[in-house]
Amino acid sequence: MNPARNLILVGPTGAGKTHLGPPLAAHFGLRLLDLDAAIEAEAGMRVAALFDREGESGFRAREHAMLHTLLDGVDIVLVTGGGAVLDPRNRERMRTRGFVVHLQATPAQQLARLQGDRSRPLLARADRESVLEAMARVRSPLYAEVADLAFDTGRFDAGDAAAGLIDALEPLWKRNGVPA
Repeated sequence: MNPARNLILVGPTGAGKTHLGPPLAAHFGLRLLDLDAAIEAEAGMRVAALFDREGESGFRAREHAMLHTLLDGVDIVLVTGGGAVLDPRNRERMRTRGFVVHLQATPAQQLARLQGDRSRPLLARADRESVLEAMARVRSPLYAEVADLAFDTGRFDAGDAAAGLIDALEPLWKRNGVPA
């Protein structure tokens, strides 16, 4: 059992990280932090603009630095971006600083959930489904590598996913050995 004082949500875009973060934080009495939002606040621009200006490598450098900073804290729920697991240093930091929950969703589920979303730079293409499938091939093993718990969000509708995840976490996650 991982006794970390933080919960970290990882998983593909559209898996429900942003949606599930607030109810988890409220239920467990933790502070909610969003990695992409923190990067945007520091940079003074949206992620898409950062991608345009600095490319993916520039964004990933900012992501690594901000992840490191945010995980200096305790008693947080950290919502990560879908690509945060790409950097092995990020995966190590997550493993050592939090109880990591891998929110799972298939590319078909992601596509349906992200149908009207045009804010994600890596999906700003006509072949969104093939992009999601390619990302899944690379990233799924990395999510699994860091995860203390895998949770399939596709089994739930949006309203029931939070309750299902809380039920799954209750017997598993203990902060400093004390039940959450």
